[in-house]
Amino acid sequence: MTMFRIREAARLLSVSDDTVRRWIDSGQLAAGRDESGRRVVAGTDLAAHLTRSRSDHGDPLERASSARNRFVGIVTHVVSDTVMSQVEMQCGPHRVVSLMSTEAVRELGLEVGSLATAIVKATTVIVETPPSPETSR
Repeated sequence: MTMFRIREAARLLSVSDDTVRRWIDSGQLAAGRDESGRRVVAGTDLAAHLTRSRSDHGDPLERASSARNRFVGIVTHVVSDTVMSQVEMQCGPHRVVSLMSTEAVRELGLEVGSLATAIVKATTVIVETPPSPETSR
C-alpha cells in the first residue's frame, strides 16, 4: 500500500502541512505511523478523503452531459488572431488550455475573469507514476 508523509499529502491536496495535521487531529483524515514513527496517510485514505471533499463549484451552464471530465474555473488569459484563439483557465489547482476559433471566443464572451467550464472528452488519457525502487536500479 502506498503511504504518503504529511508534506506529500498536503501537496497532493493543495493545502498546507498544518491543514493536513488539523484534519488528522479532528478525525477528518485517517493517518498512521511509519517505521520511524512519522505520521503517514495511506493512499486509499487520501483517495477517500479527496472523493468525500470533492468541491463542485457548479457548472454555470447547469445542464446534463455525458462528459465526466468537467473543470469549472476562471479564464486567466486569452490570445487571439483573426482565426484561432488560445484560452487559458485556472480550474482549482489545474491550468487548462484550449485552442478554439476566435469566432467561438467572441460568441461565448470569453475574456479574462469569465467563469467557464472546460469539458475534456478524450479517447486517450496518459497516466504516469513515479519509478518504483525496483525499476530505478
